[in-house]
Amino acid sequence: MANEVRYSDTGQSLLIKALGYSPKLRIIDIFLTNPFFDFSKEELARELGMSKQTLYKNFYDLEELGIVMISRKIGRATLYKINKHHPLIKSLNEMITEMSLQIGINLKE
Repeated sequence: MANEVRYSDTGQSLLIKALGYSPKLRIIDIFLTNPFFDFSKEELARELGMSKQTLYKNFYDLEELGIVMISRKIGRATLYKINKHHPLIKSLNEMITEMSLQIGINLKE
């Protein structure tokens, strides 16, 4: 089904659970959850169950800050990926790793 929302049905990631369900965090989260994939804006809107207007409004800021960047173009479609070298993304990855380790330690106790 073309309009099927898959990403939102996968449950909450640690990032979303800890920091909230804002559109920008959801966009960053889908990239962090799928680090080897690139997405068009249309795919992101569909996967996140977000209107194109909401996605475009929030995506612009992320692109302007260098958090997401163009990875390639296929025909008229522009695909984007997360900028793994951006300081915010590095910090978020470190935070998620630390949270995961802490959860693991707490489960063992």
